[in-house]
Amino acid sequence: MEASNVPALRQAGAVSTKAHGPKSGEYLTFRLGSEEYGIDILKVQEIRSYEQPTRIANAPDFIKGVVNLRGVIVPIVDLRLKLNCPTAEYNSFTVVIVLNVKNRVVGAVVDSVSDVLELSRDAIKPAPELSAASVDTSFITGIGSVGERMLILMDIEGLMSSAEMGLMDAAIAA
Repeated sequence: MEASNVPALRQAGAVSTKAHGPKSGEYLTFRLGSEEYGIDILKVQEIRSYEQPTRIANAPDFIKGVVNLRGVIVPIVDLRLKLNCPTAEYNSFTVVIVLNVKNRVVGAVVDSVSDVLELSRDAIKPAPELSAASVDTSFITGIGSVGERMLILMDIEGLMSSAEMGLMDAAIAA
């Protein structure tokens, strides 16, 4: 491709200028407390009702334990605890979103799953720039607007494979 064509392609939207910026596509939406979040539907393997996992000794509070999912041992992460949300009760709406992250299966506990939404690039605004000392926004890819609803769009793969989660080997996470 000739270099002279690149600016025209950028203007037409054919070339992304930000590698990890918000992108149009389908998002699974879920609730954590009163907030609504969205994750890339392509990372979702299945949605299951919550069952008490087997606790792992010395694991951080946000790792609830592991479950056996058709012969695969799956770590279960409570996103409410991980994201410092007020603790909610486990009830009939509580579900586990089973994710496929960097070829590993991980479960994420959420209050409830809402629906699947298709968001255009116009419906997604960049994540707010906040002081890193006060708020970690590194796993927020953007804010989606659907009517009166605001969705916090998450980089679930980045969050689950981060070093502090301890779910992936350093070589896999890189």
